[in-house]
Amino acid sequence: MDAERRYYSIGEMCDAFGVTARALRFYEDEELISPERRGTTRLYTERDRARLIWILRGKRVGFSLNDIRELLDLYDVGDQRHTQILTTLERCRDRIATLHRQKHDIDTTIAELEEFCAVLDGRLNEKDS
Repeated sequence: MDAERRYYSIGEMCDAFGVTARALRFYEDEELISPERRGTTRLYTERDRARLIWILRGKRVGFSLNDIRELLDLYDVGDQRHTQILTTLERCRDRIATLHRQKHDIDTTIAELEEFCAVLDGRLNEKDS
């Protein structure tokens, strides 16, 4: 074991990343992070911190846990992260395309609702005249 290795408690991880202990235990149960154990104490390493950053970013941009797991697992392929980077880039571009389609659908729905509200407002104004 490296004497220089820095460990973080569950409380430090929660404070640093704005997550709950329950969330950290969930990610551990899902095998996305794997803190060392000393009795019942969880000790998180820099690797766990780096993986948690990926997990949280992946969640923010709408990746599923399975997507996140796949991308994290590619770190250990042994090609200086080349496969992980390429795959992540592809997934990000796919997600961007999906979000653009959803944005278009939302904009279309908003326009339709605004038009409908204008028609209804017109009918109310006719009645009041």
